[in-house]
Amino acid sequence: MSMANACDLCDGDGGELLFNNGSLRVVLVDEPAYPGFCRVIWNGHVKEMTDLAPADRSAVMSAVWAVETAVREVMQPEKMNVASLGNMTPHVHWHVIPRFTDDRHFPSPVWAEPRRPADAASIAARRARLPQLREAVRRQLDAAGLTA
Repeated sequence: MSMANACDLCDGDGGELLFNNGSLRVVLVDEPAYPGFCRVIWNGHVKEMTDLAPADRSAVMSAVWAVETAVREVMQPEKMNVASLGNMTPHVHWHVIPRFTDDRHFPSPVWAEPRRPADAASIAARRARLPQLREAVRRQLDAAGLTA
C-alpha cells in the first residue's frame, strides 16, 4: 500500500490483539480514559460493510454482538456505544465502547469535547476488570461460533 493510501488498520493490529481468525480480529483499544473499549476489525482492506459477502457481514456482526455481550457482562456500563464510522480510517471496523455516567464525555459521544475531567479512581477500577474482559471476549466469540 502506498504512503498516500496508508491504512492504520492494515499496517498494524489496531490495539491489543484478543482474537484473530484470519478473517477478522478483535482488539482492546489503548484509550486510557475508556478501559474496555474494543474494536472488531475486518482483516482485509474493505471500505464498506456492503463490500463484504453476506456471510462475511454476518460474521462481523456476530463478532460485534459477542464483544458487546462480553463488555456488558464484565464492565457493567450504564450504556453501550456501538458504531461503524470509518471517516478517518476507511476500513471496515466497529467500535464497541462501554459508557459510564462519570466518563469524560457522557452523555456525548467519546469523540466530542470532554464535559469533565477523568476520574482516576473510576478508571483504575475499570482497568482492573480488563483481565476478566479478555477472557469474556474469547468465551463469547467461541459461543458465537467464531474460532481462532
